[in-house]
Amino acid sequence: MELARGAMLKQSGFAALTFLLAGTEVVMTAREARAANVPYRTLSPAEVKTLDALGETLLPGAASAGISNYIDQQISIAPADSLVVLRYLDVPPPFAGFYQGGLAALDGAARAQSGGAFADIPGPDRHTLVRNLGAPANPAGWTLPLPARLFYFALRSDAVDVVYGTVEGFQKLGIPYMPHIAPVGSW
Repeated sequence: MELARGAMLKQSGFAALTFLLAGTEVVMTAREARAANVPYRTLSPAEVKTLDALGETLLPGAASAGISNYIDQQISIAPADSLVVLRYLDVPPPFAGFYQGGLAALDGAARAQSGGAFADIPGPDRHTLVRNLGAPANPAGWTLPLPARLFYFALRSDAVDVVYGTVEGFQKLGIPYMPHIAPVGSW
């Protein structure tokens, strides 16, 4: 029986993921993986730079929370095991193409709007472009066949999960963390 996403997050201690470090599988949070410089398995350095800049624009703190580590880990495992929100939006796997294509399309839209890659344009230009991602029409320069709105929604949801989907995140929001099944250890 497949668990619903919410139940899976509650039962699994969402933030604890398996990363490959020096050929060994290690369970850690996305934040810990970022701090440990865990090598990326699927995303390129340019994609990581764009994803971190997008994460920070969508939700400050997402880069330090490990948004790029999280997305890379989740698109590098079997789609049935992935917790990215895209899995629940009827977008067929593999999910790597969606994220990598979306990051490339974001850079294309940034070049069309501001003359540079998304990570290299000024903050106000980033915010304008991100607002345009949520508009009914795709921004100029958008090359992904799927709508920019879907990319915006998926990445924003993933950023929220990474930043606030932990006991610490609930504390930042002032919400008591009351899981049905408490995680074995703190993350």
